[in-house]
Amino acid sequence: MNSPAPATASISIIGAGPGGLTCARILQQRGIAVTVYDRAPGRDDRNQGGTLDLHADNGQIALREAGLLEEFFKLARPEGQEMRQLDPSGTIKFHKVPEADELFKPEIDRGQLRDLLLDSLQPGTVRWGRALGRITGPADGPRQLHFTDGTTIETDLVIGADGAFSRVRPAVSPAVPEYTGVSFLEAWFSDVENRHPGIAGLVGLGGAAAADGDRGLFAQRNSGDHIRVYLIQRVPVDWIGTSGLAVDKTDAIRALLLDRYAHWSPRLRQMITDNDGPYVDRPIFALPVPHIWEHSPTVTLLGDAAHLMPPLGVGVNLAMLDACELALALADSATVDDAIRTYEKTMLPRSTQMAKMLEGGAEHLLSPDVPDFSDDGDTQP
Repeated sequence: MNSPAPATASISIIGAGPGGLTCARILQQRGIAVTVYDRAPGRDDRNQGGTLDLHADNGQIALREAGLLEEFFKLARPEGQEMRQLDPSGTIKFHKVPEADELFKPEIDRGQLRDLLLDSLQPGTVRWGRALGRITGPADGPRQLHFTDGTTIETDLVIGADGAFSRVRPAVSPAVPEYTGVSFLEAWFSDVENRHPGIAGLVGLGGAAAADGDRGLFAQRNSGDHIRVYLIQRVPVDWIGTSGLAVDKTDAIRALLLDRYAHWSPRLRQMITDNDGPYVDRPIFALPVPHIWEHSPTVTLLGDAAHLMPPLGVGVNLAMLDACELALALADSATVDDAIRTYEKTMLPRSTQMAKMLEGGAEHLLSPDVPDFSDDGDTQP
């Protein structure tokens, strides 16, 4: 089959996260039809997670191409660029306060970014409740998308923007994410200025990190007077179950954590004892390095589906830059095949270089010299 022109092709994006939605927006801006399929039953089915920082040299470039940068700055929180590094006693070792006009990586809640992108799309672009089961069809197309609800559609291009455990990835690569040995346990705090003033004071307007070499903590201010805390441990992937606990047994998990963090300051241990509601278990996975695949004229990947890395400040920004470059390649190429080749020629070397830099980086989250990984305070795909 000859590869079709992008303007006449059926283009399907799997996954309505920031990467998939950015790609769809830029394609529509350039007159190219696209449909996004997402497994969620609707846009408001669940909390979208924590806060993200969008960098001027990647995430913001994508929003500029999407025509949404001005709207982004109306929602963003430049003050969220503040960063504190503490030791386990609660003493501040490092404190970065952004300049008044600093806009290199302002924060925005993931939900706000998603809504901004969703509202920019043509009505009906996103088809909710469509969980992909498998992909069939010849490599040169057309492909068939088989959804778990029993429906099937035919498409000329499948773009996998469906995160860490992508259902599109097997069409081009046998790689699967591997557990890094490090896990996050997420805790939520609401109405912090009134109900948790001590934690609010420790965290400030941005993020605060502490670690002792074996365990760590990262706290991050969200909009709406919320803070999310990520307790970081080197543990087996099933550590909650093997400890005889269940994720919904908040008091029992809290008691175990208090023992593990017993030598930490009572001020920091508030972030373990005072959370509102249950913990959320978030083990950290990464794809093998390098992750590359043989070119396909009908399937490609972006974001975590292509290059899942530890949460060290690159995730959403690389996903949105991928999305931007893929959309522009489709807009400027004679065929879909040509566009994929152009996109992957840049994306694969860039992601390989970054993945090599961050390989094993989850261990750095436990170092007393905790890096600023606030880009991916939310570790969801």
